[in-house]
Amino acid sequence: MTQATTLKPAPFWRVKRLDEMSSQEWESLCDGCGRCCLLKLQDEETERVYYTDVACRLLDCDSCRCKSYPDRKAHVPDCVQLTPKTVEDIGWLPLTCAYRLVDEGRDLPWWHPLVSGSPETVHEAGVSVRGRVSGTEDEVPPEDLEDRVVDWPVRKVRGKRQG
Repeated sequence: MTQATTLKPAPFWRVKRLDEMSSQEWESLCDGCGRCCLLKLQDEETERVYYTDVACRLLDCDSCRCKSYPDRKAHVPDCVQLTPKTVEDIGWLPLTCAYRLVDEGRDLPWWHPLVSGSPETVHEAGVSVRGRVSGTEDEVPPEDLEDRVVDWPVRKVRGKRQG
């Protein structure tokens, strides 16, 4: 007699392209790190993008989620709405961004909530902006942004799953 094995189907992000995902699948890819909600500066000559430790006025810096996600464009008109096309076109998405990873054919890391089953692992792994934001754009004058440039949002995340 042989024992039957039940194979679990592969997770959707491994078998679907971004443009094939349902809206629920698409939204669940966001790990809640808040890195994309940091203000960025771009060098006009080199086009290099620099992250600051200053957040969008709508970012809840504890949960690392937008305070007004459904109507964010009404409050922040230049907020970039991610779509499969914009993921391809914009170069400033963090290296850890699930949209970027899936677009590049890579898997999600252990700390992503879809893998870990917990929205807290992104914070526990040190990936999120929690505790790293100096203020919001309403609190930091635009002329001070150059002094707020940081490199941690573009560094690869090292670290293994705990326990």
